[in-house]
Amino acid sequence: MSNFIAPEINKFAVWDYVVFALLFLVCASIGVFFAIKGRKKKTSKEFLVGGKQMSYGPIAFSLTSSFMSAVTVLGTPSEVYLYGAAFVLFFLSYTIVIIFTAELFLPVFYQSGITSTYEYLELRFNKIVRLAATLIYILQTILYTGIVVYAPSLALNQVTGFDLWGSVVATGIVCTFYCTLGGLKAVVWTDAFQMVVMVLGFVTVLIRGTILSGGSTKVWEDAYEGSRLSIFDFDVDPLRRHTFWTIVVGGAFTWLGLYGVNQSTIQRCISCKSEKHAKVALYLNLLGLWIVLVCAVFCGLVMYSHYKNCDPWTAGFISAPDQLMPYFVMDIFSSMPGVPGLFVACAFSGTLSTVAASINALATVTFEDLVKQCLPNLSEKKSTWISKGLCILYGALCTSMAAAASLLGGIVQAALSIHGMCGGPMLGLFTLGIIFPCVNWKGAIVGLLTGITLAFWAGIGSFIYPAPATKSLPLELSTLNCTLANTTSLLTTVAPTAAASRPLLADTWYSLSYLYFSAIGCLGCAIAGLLISFLTGPTRGEDIPPVLIKPICNLFCFWSERLKTLLWCGVRHDSQDVDCEKNLPTVTTNKTGTEDITFKNSVNEEKRSQLPGYNPEEKSYTNMNRESRL
Repeated sequence: MSNFIAPEINKFAVWDYVVFALLFLVCASIGVFFAIKGRKKKTSKEFLVGGKQMSYGPIAFSLTSSFMSAVTVLGTPSEVYLYGAAFVLFFLSYTIVIIFTAELFLPVFYQSGITSTYEYLELRFNKIVRLAATLIYILQTILYTGIVVYAPSLALNQVTGFDLWGSVVATGIVCTFYCTLGGLKAVVWTDAFQMVVMVLGFVTVLIRGTILSGGSTKVWEDAYEGSRLSIFDFDVDPLRRHTFWTIVVGGAFTWLGLYGVNQSTIQRCISCKSEKHAKVALYLNLLGLWIVLVCAVFCGLVMYSHYKNCDPWTAGFISAPDQLMPYFVMDIFSSMPGVPGLFVACAFSGTLSTVAASINALATVTFEDLVKQCLPNLSEKKSTWISKGLCILYGALCTSMAAAASLLGGIVQAALSIHGMCGGPMLGLFTLGIIFPCVNWKGAIVGLLTGITLAFWAGIGSFIYPAPATKSLPLELSTLNCTLANTTSLLTTVAPTAAASRPLLADTWYSLSYLYFSAIGCLGCAIAGLLISFLTGPTRGEDIPPVLIKPICNLFCFWSERLKTLLWCGVRHDSQDVDCEKNLPTVTTNKTGTEDITFKNSVNEEKRSQLPGYNPEEKSYTNMNRESRL
């Protein structure tokens, strides 16, 4: 029981529910619009990748909205409030991630003509590797989506009185509805709308909070005096939760696994009408990431300035730090009905966009990597209906999974931990395939299993044996100006309890910063994959289609053609051409008369049925009809 008297905080009013309901209505309407507009287009390609005719604008908005979820809206301001503004260093991580995604991974995926990123693994290795990666992705996405749905619903329920399971179920139903009706185009355009709502909500809170705190100068002074502006901590201790190195290096690995090789991201990029549009979308998305990050960090600083002498968490007014942001909103907007509803719409915009992206990506991966492998001769009509059925299935599954998310602790750490444990090994696997021609399928599968084992070992260990408090203590919080309750309580003496025994690894391996889980998985996968490939006989470069390998050595060996050719490891990049009719890469005959090399697996049949109109010079699909271009 709290020793302080909690101030009167209003609950949701009628106008708040109206504003919130409008968000769901607009999102559902977008799904209906694209269902009606595209009713004559029955192909699964149109449904899953928008006919490969999307432009960079909505894709950029969609990418930002999908990965700046309610975890960011609610979790990041709380992180800044408790630990300081070091979180802003993620802008460096985001920059590194977008550059690598746009220049390393995207060109390979786009030019390969794939729909699922895991198709690449079959082209490069074999079906076993593709299946293993697909199953890991499905597990990762369902777990993450559970957090995204449940955590904001719980935080908002306990502060605003908003019904917990009502919001969980409503989120699942609305997302499933517009994903199933409108496909990728509905998801992308809804994400664009939700991005606008998210930024609008942040800006509203920033303006009101700054005015009540006495202006931006006062906010800055309070943050400085409270040590919230100590951003650059160059301590190399990997056990420290957030330092410059954990955020920039560990964060780059974590987000690269989320952006560079994640189906949800790549599916949007390859839906663009050209590779150039896809790259522009990624770089515009980087600007969006910066904007949302800066808004979230400044919200945390404004919140600290407002509560610097009466911390609601320490005083017991709220039960978890994740409730700080909604509590702050209900506090400062208590006299302005409807505005708290705008913030809740802001938080749920992030949730809706992320859940919709996950459902769409899960349906795509399952259809391309599992269903079509078992039923290769499906008609387009049946393919489209199966895709829609998968959207409904995963919508129900992700909503149900929300119940398990309550066991995972703080939402930012839980979300990034899951991405690290699953995304890191996947990043290592794709890096092996794209950069190292020598890696064979045995090395790939052993590397993936090694990375998963190491990452989950560290991640689950840290969940069971949390790091010592000294490695993750929040900055000073005060209750000096809180009103004491006028009650007397008996002082009781609690007998000291013996400290629980901790295994030898608890204070070392299990105490690593959660941001390093991805680096552990990625590096473990890469090292094991290379080692096993050399022990079992490396793949011959001549047997690999050049489009599947990115010759990064060209950046460093531009001065020597001979050295470049040597480092290509036999892959004939100098003789790559594109067969426009099949949209397949080929290697022309060399001087010794070697026959042309093409993809040799069953995926050829699928590639022959791809959308027509590929222009190899522009790297785009340009002869689609006008109606499919949006």
